[in-house]
Amino acid sequence: MTKFKAIPQGYLTVGEVAKKMGVTVRALQYYDREGVFCPSCTSEGGRRLYSDKDIVKLHQILTLKSLGFSFDEIKNRLFSIDTPQKAIIALTKQSNSIQAQIDTLTQSLKAIELLKKEIEQMQVVDFSKYADIIFNLQMGNKFYGLIKHFDENMLRFCHKKFDKDTGVTFINKFNLIFDKIEKCVNSKVAPDSEQGQTIAKEFWQLIMEFTDGDMSMLPQLMNFAGIQTKDNEYKNIQKFLNCFIEPALGAYFNNLGINPFEAKNE
Repeated sequence: MTKFKAIPQGYLTVGEVAKKMGVTVRALQYYDREGVFCPSCTSEGGRRLYSDKDIVKLHQILTLKSLGFSFDEIKNRLFSIDTPQKAIIALTKQSNSIQAQIDTLTQSLKAIELLKKEIEQMQVVDFSKYADIIFNLQMGNKFYGLIKHFDENMLRFCHKKFDKDTGVTFINKFNLIFDKIEKCVNSKVAPDSEQGQTIAKEFWQLIMEFTDGDMSMLPQLMNFAGIQTKDNEYKNIQKFLNCFIEPALGAYFNNLGINPFEAKNE
């Protein structure tokens, strides 16, 4: 590296570069140590000196950094890109990475807003239960709001029965059945029709899978109509479910000649 006794014309010190480019001296020192952005030369006194070409490179680095690229990517990969195809691949990869971060942050924002709304409505702070609600929301459970009506025994049962993978699998099954119910309601399919009874059977089998046949859990799982909520979105889900599944299950049990709720009380 060339050394000058004095600072030649056209060269800037690290302090001058920092001021010109809106970064800190400490940041430039860090870039130098990491080999991302090094000065073209130094003075005999050891002062870092930067040329016009250095400033152009720093501008490129800061631009790429603003796009979310890491210093390792900038140093080891981006500056070696020499074709449009390679540049497009790198930018597409970064675009996908940023979109994934946006999706994660959007989900987190939704969970935060949900938590605020729950606290406002219930006037109670219960982070242990809210953790379950947010976890179910993140897993895609359309009925995440039902969790707040579960008692401690039901919540302990859920924690014991499901881990994240099995929980997601179960929720996906439940959401699939709900989608079928929604289509039946929109198409005005009769709950006691063959299609309605097939869905009632699937729904009941899923309830039995969840409870392991423990009928004592049925009131909390089946009494959707009795749940009061100010959440309009959840009310709409309740409306879709109740107007179809209650008569569908009634017909299903009648055809089987059983009443699981009476059996529980015997």
